[in-house]
Amino acid sequence: QVQLVESGGGLVQAGGSLRLSCAATGSGFSINAEGWYRQAPGKQRELVATITSGGRTNYADSVKGRFTISRDNAKNTVYLQMNSLKPEDTALYYCYGKILITYTGEYDYWGQGTQVTVSS
Repeated sequence: QVQLVESGGGLVQAGGSLRLSCAATGSGFSINAEGWYRQAPGKQRELVATITSGGRTNYADSVKGRFTISRDNAKNTVYLQMNSLKPEDTALYYCYGKILITYTGEYDYWGQGTQVTVSS
């Protein structure tokens, strides 16, 4: 059974940095695309950044130039490096994976969420 396990959230002052990690555990799978979404209190979940198996990236306009998504294929891990953090980046961050299960099909997986809080 595939699981996405996140780590790296926390409390940071405005202008600071954090790096989120998301490891896919299990067996018999390959990852077609991964990404990060976030949800602030009272708001809808929104896309932050995505990366395909070929390394193509996409970012929300609000994080372009500040956040960087990357992946380590050998470790089945995706990272989100967040720099120049702003209070409006405060949210619960979710890892997302579009994962191909061998002999079964492609499915969407979500992590449990990790809290990022940016103080002003």
